Amino acid sequence: MAFGKGHHLHLIDGSAFIFRAYHALPPLTRKSDGLPIGAVSGFCNMLQRYVEGNAGGDVTHVAVIFDKGSHTFRNEMYDQYKANREAMPEDLRPQIPLTREATIAFNIACEEKEGYEADDIIATLAVQAREAGGRCTIISSDKDLMQLVGGGVEMFDAMKNNTIDRDGVHAKFGVFPERVVDVQALAGDSVDNVPGAPGIGIKTAALLINEYGDLDALLERASEIKQPKRRQTLIDNADQIRLSRQLVQLDEKTPLDFTLDDLEVREPDPEKLMEFLSKMEFRTLTKRIADALHIEAPAIPEPKPSADAPEQIDTVPFDQAIYTMVGDAQALQTWIDKIYERGYVAVDTETTGLDEMTVDLVGISLCVEAGEACYIPLIHKANRGGDLFGSDDLAEGQMGLEEALQMLTPMLEDPSILKIGQNMKYDAKIFAQIGITVAPIDDTMLMSYAMHAGIHGHGMDTLSERYLNHTPIPIKPLLGSGKSAITFDKVPLDQAVPYAAEDADITLRLWQQFKPALHRDQTTRVYETMERPLVPVLAQMERYGVKVDRDTLSRMSNAFAQKMAGLEDEIYTLVGRRFNVGSPAQVGEVLFEDMGLEGGKKGANGKYSTGADILEDLATEHDFPRRILDWRQLSKLKSTYTDALQDHINKDTGRVHTSYSITGASTGRLASTDPNLQNIPIRSEEGRRIREAFVAEEGRVLVALDYSQIELRLLAHIADIPELKQAFKDGLDIHAMTASEMFDVPMDEMTPDIRRQAKAINFGVIYGISGFGLARNLRIPRAEAQGFIDRYFERFPGIRTYMDKTKAFAKEHGYVQTLFGRKINTPEIASKGPRAGFAARAAINAPIQGTAADVIRRAMIRMPAAIEGMPAKMLLQVHDELLFEVDKGAEDALIKVARDVMENASDPVVKLDVKLSVDAGTGANWAEAH
Repeated sequence: MAFGKGHHLHLIDGSAFIFRAYHALPPLTRKSDGLPIGAVSGFCNMLQRYVEGNAGGDVTHVAVIFDKGSHTFRNEMYDQYKANREAMPEDLRPQIPLTREATIAFNIACEEKEGYEADDIIATLAVQAREAGGRCTIISSDKDLMQLVGGGVEMFDAMKNNTIDRDGVHAKFGVFPERVVDVQALAGDSVDNVPGAPGIGIKTAALLINEYGDLDALLERASEIKQPKRRQTLIDNADQIRLSRQLVQLDEKTPLDFTLDDLEVREPDPEKLMEFLSKMEFRTLTKRIADALHIEAPAIPEPKPSADAPEQIDTVPFDQAIYTMVGDAQALQTWIDKIYERGYVAVDTETTGLDEMTVDLVGISLCVEAGEACYIPLIHKANRGGDLFGSDDLAEGQMGLEEALQMLTPMLEDPSILKIGQNMKYDAKIFAQIGITVAPIDDTMLMSYAMHAGIHGHGMDTLSERYLNHTPIPIKPLLGSGKSAITFDKVPLDQAVPYAAEDADITLRLWQQFKPALHRDQTTRVYETMERPLVPVLAQMERYGVKVDRDTLSRMSNAFAQKMAGLEDEIYTLVGRRFNVGSPAQVGEVLFEDMGLEGGKKGANGKYSTGADILEDLATEHDFPRRILDWRQLSKLKSTYTDALQDHINKDTGRVHTSYSITGASTGRLASTDPNLQNIPIRSEEGRRIREAFVAEEGRVLVALDYSQIELRLLAHIADIPELKQAFKDGLDIHAMTASEMFDVPMDEMTPDIRRQAKAINFGVIYGISGFGLARNLRIPRAEAQGFIDRYFERFPGIRTYMDKTKAFAKEHGYVQTLFGRKINTPEIASKGPRAGFAARAAINAPIQGTAADVIRRAMIRMPAAIEGMPAKMLLQVHDELLFEVDKGAEDALIKVARDVMENASDPVVKLDVKLSVDAGTGANWAEAH
């Protein structure tokens, strides 16, 4: 029957599906040959969800529409169309044809047209469906397609699960669909490089179109517009605006070699679909779809691993039905006997939340052999009559908490039993809260990090998908979200057991792969000497925490609020009117429309970008953006620190307990979260003052030890710069020396401001800073900044040689290394466009910053033994600094011991040509000690 009334067409934007899949999933390769398949995997999952979600619905016709090539008729009109778009990622390119194969394998129509965009095909089909009396749903959130909405055509944003109708279009553009093209023609599009009218955004365009009716009327009557700048813009750029309309107008008459009738919904051919999924080696997805089709999943043979691939230890399939619940002493003893027989066990804890200082232990899972795991529930609540939140009574069948821990503690503390975990620091802190010291340990997250830093993430779900081809049971369906969310102790036992036991099973399987892989990857030493031993050190620091004075923070918040109000008055005076200083959109309008400054760029939302990079560039020339930057800095200090830190003070300890991520940066630098204490600004006076709130307990003082110019010292050694080596040996002030060289200022006439500029050049060059970037940092003209950099390389030519050699090594090998052997992978070093420059700068800096990170890690690992017996605790690590709390009177003894550990941390592995130096200070608060 011909397409007509009662029929419903779905048009899927294939490109949107592909890019969503590519960016949503970690990189994934086919085991047999290393072919990238991450985007294909995500694309197939999305297609399967689409098929399942629409089974039994009213959809009668469906097609996935793709772009074919990048050159279309619009490029003939305007050769700069889409010229700014980055090149397709190299690992995505071979996956594009596979997504077409996937669509065909699902038996869904797959269409594209040379010389036309997918949007044009969608427009043509949508109009045909409308004219035939049927309905059309476009599955996409692309704003360009919104001009089609209405008269039986709607859009569906699968990402937000939201239908976009005429009102939705009006909310987006300020006009209804029939005038969207007019608004887009005026506003232009920076993503597609559609020029539009300079200085006019979506909001202003909508106002103009609504006032004058349509674009033609507006351009004819442009001389009537009252605002001089706006009037002249429209008059001067009328031809450009009309061209822009042609570029954004979709071609609703694209010549097609198929009809709507060819797009009828068809049942998948199980044999063809299974064949494709098997070819891709999608084991989990193949089984899931086979189950949905009520057929037997084909066996996908495990390929022989390549020489550099992780070893496949087990081929045991994941089976939740095998996992067991341990509910009595006899069953637990059986597991403990297995553990002692094997000599190792994968351990995981389930808790009532994520804050290790406040949560309760809910249960423990164990695994000693792939596919065999158990869960020991301890405090799960009874679920009565379908009550989502459970009751206060414990569910039946559980061991008592005290009895279970009494049996498990000797094993968890036994030095002959290896305890294996994924992010073991978390579990170690949970056990420490109840008096159990877990040792020795192995950590699969840290093993992955040692081998794969910079390539992919190291969370369990990512590692399981990538190395086990298994998607773990998700936690969200168990806990829910929003106001109805529950804690894990409320999860029914029949659901809790497979979820928790599977985590231990996955951890053991990852460990079986990663342990031998460390040796093959030559990263065993990094893991054994700098990753694994850091876990108990950080766990102890985090549990001890640092005292923060709430009253000091409150006073600072008030002072910042007053200073922000003063800045707002200055800003209003500069501009001549009041506006919302905290609104980036309004700041953009003032900058680029009211003040007419150059450099305004609109994003996809039609609003001007006013990020720090843009404002810093403008701040070299204008006072207004400087004031905005100052206001934003104070606002961030207030909201992120002086206000938020008060919420992080633990009510029981009166201290703040940050959490350190060992895998937070590919270079080995630690990251700090909840709260983030690594990013407290120290360049501004206000930022430095925040440290005043970090105080010592009564009768104690804080001691700060900070590596002096460690990255410059390491640069002198790694890049072999004789001038820098000699300067450090002579004890010269390197920043002052640079200032004297760069600015022709005698050392005895040096000012703090000149030295600050030289410091920015010293560290900027290490980070591969450009003249543009240095100009922003120093708020000076770009030409002047580039001159400083050029003179710097003339003075120290060895730095340029080091940079060139490091980039060449990274491009050849795909990684760089620290002096201690840490591999920092550089997967984007061969990419093109802006990402290539960033990747090159990161590769140049990584051996220096990474070696500095390794040095302080080695110092931290040695520190507990060195200060054992002293009345002192190590509290914080912030970049190149360690903070201690010590009894009054013992400061000097602590400084002597800690400084010796820090200054000799590289020994005996690396003998540096430049001696490391550590500055020390003491005080009642961190600001005084720093």
